[in-house]
Amino acid sequence: MPLSWNEIKSRALTFSRTWADAAHEDSQGKPFWIDFFEIFGITNKRVASFEHAVKKLPGAQARTDGFVDLFWPGMLLVEQKSHGKSLDAALTQALGYFPGIAERDLPQLVIVCDFARFRVHRLATNETFEFELKDLHKHIKLFGFVAGYKVQTIQPQNPVNIKAAERMGRLHDALKASGYTDHALEVLLVRLLFCLFADDTGIFQPAQAFRTFIEERTSVDGSDLGPRLAQLFQVLNTDTPKRSQALDEQVAAFPFINGQLFTEPLPMADFTSPMREALLDACALDWSAISPAIFGSLFQSIMDVQLRRTLGAHFTSEENILKVIKPLFLDALWLEFERVKGQKNRLFEFHKKLRTLTFFDPACGCGNFLVISYRELRLLELAVLRASQKLSGHTGQQSVDVHS
Repeated sequence: MPLSWNEIKSRALTFSRTWADAAHEDSQGKPFWIDFFEIFGITNKRVASFEHAVKKLPGAQARTDGFVDLFWPGMLLVEQKSHGKSLDAALTQALGYFPGIAERDLPQLVIVCDFARFRVHRLATNETFEFELKDLHKHIKLFGFVAGYKVQTIQPQNPVNIKAAERMGRLHDALKASGYTDHALEVLLVRLLFCLFADDTGIFQPAQAFRTFIEERTSVDGSDLGPRLAQLFQVLNTDTPKRSQALDEQVAAFPFINGQLFTEPLPMADFTSPMREALLDACALDWSAISPAIFGSLFQSIMDVQLRRTLGAHFTSEENILKVIKPLFLDALWLEFERVKGQKNRLFEFHKKLRTLTFFDPACGCGNFLVISYRELRLLELAVLRASQKLSGHTGQQSVDVHS
């Protein structure tokens, strides 16, 4: 799991002090960025490549091939300069590499740095942030996705949901056409969906570990993708102490996933090069931006071509779900919390009450209402825990009371 933000900020402060006098790109650039990744607990794992070769398009400023100082496909691109060099020129140079990068590998962030200063350009929003090395800890959340942290925004409709259905739908159709059908196909796609979410939400470490596994450990023609996925699923289903000591380090880094999602043996799926590409295209999406609340609807749309065309029309958005559940029960619970949050005993009883609540959706479908209700109740419970901590006078790490 990701490091806590307090730990990450502490490491960022240490990093800033350690590299305060750095100045030379050639001798200090690579160790500088190796230490940068260690801020997020990423050590001894090859997540990015230094001096990554990129073919540039012909042009006045780009007649030859170039080398990106540091490149993590789909995540970030870094152009490092010696102290005092122009960051404007560095950014222009970094953006000049884009024509030679596959669309699915385009980074979320472009970072240019001269050791003393960082300039961070976020492609999705076209925002640019600039700050000094000594202030890195104040801006460290810009890089939260490196550790698996993402900012969640509730929107009436998110076009990323449509892209996800389309890309996974292509893989579904190809597998079905190959003869891989019915229950086995459904289970395989659920497992792949879980891996895609886990890749972008901190369950798999480092971020994009699943994508890297496919890119680095399977053949371009897709011939060995089925067996490699089967091996990965077996590893995910095996508790760490029970795994083979001879297991490859990259595969062994994946966590144990309980809950029996990966327990059932499946027939081996056969993949082609286009099918492998379809899976990698799905990996390139930011799955943290896809609401888990529509997971069931998303899966339905992947399995059904007609639903895939109308995703968004056949499920209730988070915005509309909240319009229903807030006046139904949520607003009343928050009002009750506001009344008792300053009284320790009453707050304790309110906390006990929350765990006795039962919710029933007679038209459940994919369970979107229940998922959102559960999430909102957990947010309320967190507020209860914080209030209880404040009343008890505790500071620092929070504790949890277990009610029997």
